[in-house]
Amino acid sequence: MGFLQSLGLGRPAGDVDGIYAVIVRQARMPDFYLACGVPDTVGGRFDMVALHAFVVLRRLKELGGAGNGRLGQAVFDRMFADMDQNLREMGIGDLRVGREIKALALSFYGRIKAYDEALAGDATAMDLALRRNAYADGGTPSDFQLAQLGRYLREAIALSRAWSGEEIGRARIEFPIPAQV
Repeated sequence: MGFLQSLGLGRPAGDVDGIYAVIVRQARMPDFYLACGVPDTVGGRFDMVALHAFVVLRRLKELGGAGNGRLGQAVFDRMFADMDQNLREMGIGDLRVGREIKALALSFYGRIKAYDEALAGDATAMDLALRRNAYADGGTPSDFQLAQLGRYLREAIALSRAWSGEEIGRARIEFPIPAQV
């Protein structure tokens, strides 16, 4: 253990890679692309990762505390390190990667705000937020698909309220099954 860690200032207590793996595994579920009509594109997949990261980060924020804040920041950092690696593997040049990551981070913050506001509103607010974000990369969802994704997000938020900080830190979190919402 290093000096910063002994002061509680080093790495967060938690399985950051495991948490991010749960987020990505859930975001890759075919139901989002088949049943909910999210475009199966790079942008659509980013949106599903962003949606699930939002649920985890929102819960960590609700739990409060410096440790949960550090864990949330570490999950965010891990997510964008993965985005950076994926962009490079897709052939984006070094000079553009930084700009692309900055744009993705800004869009992620926009999605967080939109989803938070939609959760405080009605089904119409949720539909608008999802249409503007989860379907931004193309595709026109049916009213049923849009409603299904909205129900899924609300159910994921409700389920997350049972997660403790310790469970999140150990990557022992579960999301609902999209087809069963």
